[in-house]
Amino acid sequence: MNILAYLQSKHNLIFKLVIVLFCSIIITALLPSKEVKGHSVGSFDAIWASADLIADQDFFLKKSDEEIENEKKIITKEAPLFFVKKIDEMNSKLSELELLKSSNQKGYLILKPIFDSIYKCGVIESIDTLLYSKPLFLAEGNFAESGIYFDFFTIKTAVDFIKGELIKNNIKDLNFVDYLSINYFLDKEKTSFYLTSKLEQVSIYKTAILKGQTIVKHNEPLTNNKRFLINRYFYLQNSGANNNLPIKLFFSWFLVSLILIVLLGYLLFFRKPIFGQNKQIIFLYLIVIVSVISTYVFSKYGLLVLALPFALVPILVRVFFDSRTALFTHLVVVLLCSLFMADKLEFILLQLLSGIGTLFAVAEMRKRQQIVNAAALVFMFYVLIFVSYQIGFGTPQLVKKMSVYVQFAASSVLVLLAYPIILLTEKIFGFISDFKLLELCDLNQPLLRQLSQDVPGTFQHSLQVANLAEEAIFYIGGNTLLVRAGAMYHDIGKIQNPNFFIENQAKGYSPHQEMEPLESAKIIINHVIAGVELAKENKLPEQIIDFIRTHHGTTSVAYFFNIMKQQSGSKLLNEAEFKYPGPIPFSKETAVLMMADGVEAASRSLKSHDVLSINELVDSVIDFKIAQNQFINSDITFKDITIIRKIFKKRLMNIYHARIEYPI
Repeated sequence: MNILAYLQSKHNLIFKLVIVLFCSIIITALLPSKEVKGHSVGSFDAIWASADLIADQDFFLKKSDEEIENEKKIITKEAPLFFVKKIDEMNSKLSELELLKSSNQKGYLILKPIFDSIYKCGVIESIDTLLYSKPLFLAEGNFAESGIYFDFFTIKTAVDFIKGELIKNNIKDLNFVDYLSINYFLDKEKTSFYLTSKLEQVSIYKTAILKGQTIVKHNEPLTNNKRFLINRYFYLQNSGANNNLPIKLFFSWFLVSLILIVLLGYLLFFRKPIFGQNKQIIFLYLIVIVSVISTYVFSKYGLLVLALPFALVPILVRVFFDSRTALFTHLVVVLLCSLFMADKLEFILLQLLSGIGTLFAVAEMRKRQQIVNAAALVFMFYVLIFVSYQIGFGTPQLVKKMSVYVQFAASSVLVLLAYPIILLTEKIFGFISDFKLLELCDLNQPLLRQLSQDVPGTFQHSLQVANLAEEAIFYIGGNTLLVRAGAMYHDIGKIQNPNFFIENQAKGYSPHQEMEPLESAKIIINHVIAGVELAKENKLPEQIIDFIRTHHGTTSVAYFFNIMKQQSGSKLLNEAEFKYPGPIPFSKETAVLMMADGVEAASRSLKSHDVLSINELVDSVIDFKIAQNQFINSDITFKDITIIRKIFKKRLMNIYHARIEYPI
């Protein structure tokens, strides 16, 4: 066998391994590149519950453009003005004042102390009124002293001051303006240089944390600034380049692949029907990959990871498969998502135990109310597990913070999304849920209503078959709703020619009396084909159509075949013309329906419905099916068949009120 032929023979297995490989690569790419020490925090987080968060690299927290701009505005507003003292002009003016002593001694004696006082205080150059509040630095030689603008005279205030003093001394018309001079001048160059240097020194970083420095300690209360610092740290870590070593990346991928292959192995060894369906494999791994991606997004962008409805996983899988598969899939999801968590043990305990609790609520999905019950149960499990873990092993202070329970409430409420997701999954994947089966069993469904009105005999036969099959499946294990729905629709093909079937014939007349055996056989056999076509026209699910196809398997219409043999004498007949097209049953449910259909139909022809006749009838019908190899593709055991025989016998005895005849 060449390689190509070998690959073709194993294409189904290869396809499944490709799915595992594809999922493992995606999940590995999403895994944190560094050890998870915590997660971004929000306003609900009051305490840092994880271990001390220590920076594993230098960490610089940048300011925003708005913060930098505001800081520059403050610097500009508070930057001092530099003034330089120049006394040449002042000395010249004072010399002129000395000359007044000889010409107007009285005026000189009045002005001299006034000007000495003014110049001692200082006359400053006038500036814009907006600059009055700025601090001043007055430079004189190599020294400078600080001051405020209103401590000095300006030319205007000096003039007003002198006039006031002259009025006090009753002196008028005394010229004094010629002796006034500014002795403090604004040094624009130095002022501008100082402001520019300060603006250039504005740092773009708000905080600098060096490698090894503690950002936040275990159980430390969180302030807004601390939350911002933590979130910024994780943001920079997540946005950094992934520098994983190839060997670390390989073993991360290997671990993820191992977890995913364990799920595939479970299906291979314990759920072969699911393993054989690629569509179902895709659905299960799609649930896994969506769960992981959701966890990655929430952890990367600082959202509440525990608000994700992880309990949806067991609900969705249970609706379409079984509880054990739901639990196993949930376990795989929890293990993979825990790789994104800082406290992996807490996460696994919370999600795994709450998922198991959810399965208790949805063990039999018969009512929508069960989803609401599941949501309430999830919240209860979350709270109980969280409180127990934190008090026993974690941070007891967290138990008193009501804000931490918000994420649990959000997760529980999101569990209610199960119902619309179930409907969407049914549309996309063609699966059938218990809710859908309940709808199909409603007697007001168009096909069932037509069957009850147009073919009442067949309808009553279908009801009895449904009761027999459902009770048998209940005891041997299987989907009772599925077998009931299949039984209700298995004979809808008889709607086309109802009078050709014995349960619909009245007064002992049969149209087969006027027909050839082969023609009659074709009409009887055709009800299977007609039923499949009618089911497809009415868009019944494939799982229900399978019951229509298989309820006669590849058995023959023995009654008409035997008549044909009698009529033909020694002539050889083609028995294949009298056989149903099949296929034979391939599950417990379809096998049980075949038995129930044969037993119920045969019981109508009994002349006496006593215990012995019912026992013989049930045994003969089932033994005939076994002899015809009708159950070789079904996962049904002899133990199951023994239980089915007992159930059918008991049920038929109840229907026909059969009693055991005791000897006199």
